[in-house]
Amino acid sequence: MQTQTSTSIDQDSSKCSTTAIILSYNSAKTISKCLSTLVDNSPANPGPERIIVIDNGSSDDSCELIQSFVEAHTHIQLISLDTNHGTTYSRNRGLDLVDTETVLILDSDAYLPSTALTTMREELAASEDVGIVAPRLEYPDGRYQLSTDQFPTAIQKLKRYFFLRAMENSSGAPRSTVDYAISAVWLLRTKTMRAVGNFDEKIFYSPEDVDYCMRVWKAGYQIVYTPSAVVVHDAQELSRSRIPNKFTFSHGLGLLYYFKKHQYWFSSARLRKQYSIPAHH
Repeated sequence: MQTQTSTSIDQDSSKCSTTAIILSYNSAKTISKCLSTLVDNSPANPGPERIIVIDNGSSDDSCELIQSFVEAHTHIQLISLDTNHGTTYSRNRGLDLVDTETVLILDSDAYLPSTALTTMREELAASEDVGIVAPRLEYPDGRYQLSTDQFPTAIQKLKRYFFLRAMENSSGAPRSTVDYAISAVWLLRTKTMRAVGNFDEKIFYSPEDVDYCMRVWKAGYQIVYTPSAVVVHDAQELSRSRIPNKFTFSHGLGLLYYFKKHQYWFSSARLRKQYSIPAHH
């Protein structure tokens, strides 16, 4: 495997407070807006001090667009992989480079304003018990996007598959702890990430975020949903199609691995009791 790195990072990166890790794959339609939003900030609401984009073997113009940002902004770095390695291996290559106090996990189709990042930073700083802060996600047309949920069971996953749109027809929950949040936008402390470890590379595409959140809870931290931070997520929804595709198949294999790994299928009650995970309704 060949990996190419393009970078113009300042040498004094040890003083950074937040590193954004962005995973990109054929994201030419969204990556420019994603990066533009991150660099459009102010002293009162600063953006990430370091931005690392991992391109997963894109065949479109993604790398050229990202490279234009690298040339214009000294705190942006591009890591180009030769093929699509999935979400876990690729994100981990970015996480291995983090030398800041906090980490922002971001999809290339998420547009995070600096005001939302400020709110998430404040939420994270409020308590050492907070492991991950997740914002309210919305579709580009303003609809609420269901991005947090209970830990999956075999029955619950069927319900989500068939009734997702109905579940999204709400304004979303208030600020609360949740079982898991999808990894389109996460903010966490680097020390938490080091304690929990990197993403499990035995999962290629999904549900790597559910697995990671379970591990965060097992490590003694909470997942906090913060609706006052609003982020547009222009989701491709690759695994949500009613017509099975390779992403649906990969997601299914990932779920089987997840259930076997955490040793439950139809109820997470044992894990909740063992790790003091609140029941969410």
